[in-house]
Formats: sequence, structure tokens, C-alpha cells
Amino acid sequence: MSNPYAQAANAGTTPILADLRSDTVTRPDAGMRAAMAEADVGDDVYGDDPTVNRLEAVMAERLGKEAALFVNSGTQSNFCAMLSHCARGEEIITARPYHVFKYEALGASVLGGIAFDAQDPAADGALDADVVTHTVKDDDSHHPITRLLSLENTHNGKAIPLSRMADAVDAGRAAGLSLHLDGARYYNAITALNCGETALADMFDTVSICLSKGLGAPVGSVLVGPTELIARARRWRKMLGGGTRQAGLLAAAGLYALDNNVTRLREDHARAEALADALRPFGEVAQATNMIFFTPPGGVTSDLPTHMASHGVKLSGATGTTRFVVHKDVTDDGLQAAIDGFQRYWG
Repeated sequence: MSNPYAQAANAGTTPILADLRSDTVTRPDAGMRAAMAEADVGDDVYGDDPTVNRLEAVMAERLGKEAALFVNSGTQSNFCAMLSHCARGEEIITARPYHVFKYEALGASVLGGIAFDAQDPAADGALDADVVTHTVKDDDSHHPITRLLSLENTHNGKAIPLSRMADAVDAGRAAGLSLHLDGARYYNAITALNCGETALADMFDTVSICLSKGLGAPVGSVLVGPTELIARARRWRKMLGGGTRQAGLLAAAGLYALDNNVTRLREDHARAEALADALRPFGEVAQATNMIFFTPPGGVTSDLPTHMASHGVKLSGATGTTRFVVHKDVTDDGLQAAIDGFQRYWG
């Protein structure tokens, strides 16, 4: 089967001014490349890569947790967390459209023997407290043991308010559950919520944060949490083939991203809002933080990605609704190229 993302990526020969497929497509800038080149490295499996150790210490301190673990990806971070929280035959409550359930190939079930009970979220992306309470299983041998509540923020770009997160978390705590947050775009969330770095993290036992999305690092996520649980996650990382050697080259990119690419996320959100405003005459638009979901009348047609590629803009494969993601590599010139391309298509 062909890959629609690859098709869209290869369409056209015009120089690319804006790649709106995802914020995973960002590339290291000169400052980040210099930091990587100059990184002090060791063997991380032995625990003696000083740059990895520094990244882990910095992330733990910034999020108010005891320890942290640098891993290859957000999926691996979530997976290590779920395996560390849950034993085989135990259960995770989450929402159907959340990444851990919908986009991680159900690895926790396939490889970890952990069950999911996925529920529908509310319109704002939150999992309601009463849904959490009613999904927890009785202590009955006919049911798995409900062990973990796994939430997400942002969800489809929506920064879920702290009060809404707290309602679900409180319901989980009352039921004796452990709490994990998939914070792939954690810094987009707290930027939109105008809160401190620990305000959201304090609610959860573990938090997974991607460095390779809006923060612009080429690879890597960090899992933060209690020392004992992070030690278990480190063992799982090794079993999953995630033990790396001179990983300080990658950790240096993460440290650079934390120092240079957090406060500028507001620029991405502002550009996404501007693009959303330009699209509203042509269809239904939903925008939050750095994401736009766009549905023109009759849905997106198959020639839209080709048309936009001819204007220097990459899009994902066409569907009824398509997602555009703004990130640090989308400049004002790239944004204008996208707006011009869309206006010419529907003009």
C-alpha cells in the first residue's frame, strides 16, 4: 500500500517554503547543530554520558519530579511508563482518540499484556471525572485490575484547562489509580494555559514530554517521575532496544531546545491563528495552539496537496478534514505562501 504522507511530501518541484504536515518535520538550526557537535559524550547505558545526565536532571527539576529518563520517541516514553505502572492483566483508562490508544499500535497490549478501556472524551478533549469513576472496575476476578489513568494535553492542539484535568485526576486518585500524562506537546499546553511548568505536571505521577515536536530537536522524549518508577522505566527501555551509547549528541539538541525554543512557541500559536482566520471563508475551521483542522464544503479534494506543493507548501494526504501544523520552521514568508496558495485554490 502506498504511503499518502510520502505522496504529499514528494509532490511538486517548487522549493518548500512551509511544511504543514506536522511539527515533527523541524530541522536543527545552526545553533542546535553547534551544540550537538560540541556535546560532551559517554556511554549512556553505563550511565556516564554527561550530557544525557544533565538533560535528565534539568527536565526532572523543571517539572518538579525526582528523576527523568531520555528515550528515543514519545511512543517509547509512553510505553515505558505504561509498562512501569502496570503488570500484565491490569488495565489503563484513557480516551479513544488519545495517542496512547489510537496511534501507538496498542503496544502496551500486544507486548505488555495490558488492557485498555478507552472512553469518549468531552468536546474540549478532557476525560470527564464521572467517566473515569464509572470505568474503574470492581475487585472481581471477571475483570482486569484498573491500575492507570492516562490523559493527554494538548489533545488535537487543544490545551485542556487545568481545572478540567484536575477533575479527572481527582477521580482517578479517589479510585486508587496511578496517573500518567502524555504531554507530547506539553510546552504548547502550558504556553496556551499561561501556567508554570509544574502546574500541570504536579497532578501526575509521570509525564512524557517530546523534544522533537514544537521544541525542534531532531530526536527524543523525556519521561519524568518518581525515582523508583523511572528506574523500572530504564529497565524497560533497555528491553525495548532503547539503550543508546553516545546519546549526548541528541541530548544536547534537547537542552538547546529547552533554552531557546520554549518561549517562542507563542509565535507558532499566533501564526496558526492567522492561518485559521485566512481559511475561514473557505470552510469549517477549528484552531488551537499550533494546529488547524480544516474541512471545506465537500471535503478536501485530492488535488489540493499538489496545488499547494506548486506554491511551496507541503500538506499531508487529502482526507475529508485535513490538519495543518505550524512550527518553528514556518516563517512569516512561509505562512504568507500558504495563505496565498489556499486563496488561489478557492479564489
